[in-house]
Amino acid sequence: MIIQAYLYSALIIFISMTIAFCIAHLKKNNGVADIAWGTGFMLISLFTFFKYGSYSAQQTIATLLVLIWGTRISGYLALRNWNKQEDSRYAAMRAQWGDQVIIRSFLQIFMLQGAILLIIMAPVIIINCSAWQPWHMINFLGLSLWIIGFLCETIGDYQLHRFLQKTRSQGQIMTQGLWKYTRHPNYFGESMMWWGIWIIALSSPYGVLTIISPLLLTYLLLYVSGIPLAEISFKNNLAYQEYAQRTSSFIPWPPKDSL
Repeated sequence: MIIQAYLYSALIIFISMTIAFCIAHLKKNNGVADIAWGTGFMLISLFTFFKYGSYSAQQTIATLLVLIWGTRISGYLALRNWNKQEDSRYAAMRAQWGDQVIIRSFLQIFMLQGAILLIIMAPVIIINCSAWQPWHMINFLGLSLWIIGFLCETIGDYQLHRFLQKTRSQGQIMTQGLWKYTRHPNYFGESMMWWGIWIIALSSPYGVLTIISPLLLTYLLLYVSGIPLAEISFKNNLAYQEYAQRTSSFIPWPPKDSL
């Protein structure tokens, strides 16, 4: 059943990412991939829940958590980026790839994100494909961790949005609210949400094996597509470098000058 669920899920992601790629090509904006990212999680959650689920508490809650997260992140990115110019990351790729931009965008952005998505979705697929299980105390721990992560990501994004909306914030560095304790509260929150979902999966057979999901996501945020790309534009910003010296990059912690 699990193998079948993955094959169907892979087909769904291939189709959804191909549609997103076509839209991105027409708009000449590969930032559409970021919106399709959250949508893909929601599609797989709903498909596996209704196709294989026994509607247990774990399955219902895990699916709802992914739907809440996916709706928020895709909606937030769509409102922020839909009618704006292509993000500098994707613009740099477009310039670098030249005549190969179409095929490389399809494979290295949309299909690659789809493959990563399928790995990260492992705990939810396992949960939704498992036989009915009673609610365990460990599930409360996973749910609590997810809530903490969701609040960190949502509040962090809101605080940054408010900061950037103010004219006086131009050229300044966000150092207030959650951003006083971590340079990336949104990334920390996203990592915590998937660790929470993995903990919920521990009550399902083979759930422990899906630890690759939060490990991969956390690794990407720390070393690949999260913090490194977010901070590259600030490498020559002295104010940001001073902020980085005293502020944790990921896990919230009191700034060094307050210790």
